[in-house]
Amino acid sequence: MPTAGIVIIGDEILSGKFVEENAAFLIGELRALGVELRRIAVIPDDVDDIAATVTDASRRFDHVFTSGGVGPTHDDVTMAAIAKGFGTTVTRHPDLEAKVRGYWKDQLADANLRLADVPAGAELVYPGGRSESGPLHSRGKDQIWPVVAYRNVYILPGVPTLFRRKFVDIRDRFRAQPVTAARLYIDIEEGELAPLLDAVVAAHPVVRIGSYPRFSERDFRVLVTLEAADAAEVAAAFEQLAASLGTRVVRREEPHPVGAA
Repeated sequence: MPTAGIVIIGDEILSGKFVEENAAFLIGELRALGVELRRIAVIPDDVDDIAATVTDASRRFDHVFTSGGVGPTHDDVTMAAIAKGFGTTVTRHPDLEAKVRGYWKDQLADANLRLADVPAGAELVYPGGRSESGPLHSRGKDQIWPVVAYRNVYILPGVPTLFRRKFVDIRDRFRAQPVTAARLYIDIEEGELAPLLDAVVAAHPVVRIGSYPRFSERDFRVLVTLEAADAAEVAAAFEQLAASLGTRVVRREEPHPVGAA
């Protein structure tokens, strides 16, 4: 499975002025796309911190998504920080500048032109488009407001409505083999369950198995989840565990692909 990291940027998140929404949204999207999320970092509007965190994530994961710090004000430093982290400069992209000027027309403020500043060598990813022609030439069905990407880093706004809209526009770019998931609701204590789980894990190492005790449910005591990109392995692990538990299984959710909403 391809891997991903999320970097949430903003003093307003760390101070509690706003509740973080974008990572919670992206977790579900990436799971549905078959992308394995490995890390979420929440960091301040600090150029050096952003530069170090984003470049580290870029080295470690296939895709990196940033949220926040994109705009015309003094605390919008994400573009400059990413440029610094990768050892490049910030440049004013002519296509974006034309779009900014066309959008605001005679209402344009000089600060709005900062929305056209990107790391030199960045790619513009348009809704529905895939990168086929190299930097600055990706095109899709909608040519209005693209997502700026530098290498494998996708630079998204922090406003939740805009973040969601922009990610949904480009999400097919990241679609991989879908995850197959299954669940068993079990009336058993985890200590008794553990050796049975060990046997299934040993037999099906590619399947991720989670055991989650519940204390407020009346009909079951443990929820077990099984997930993998290999549907046959999930089905085999599911049946092995269910057979070993017998009548202790209260309810089953059969293996099924996790689909995007």
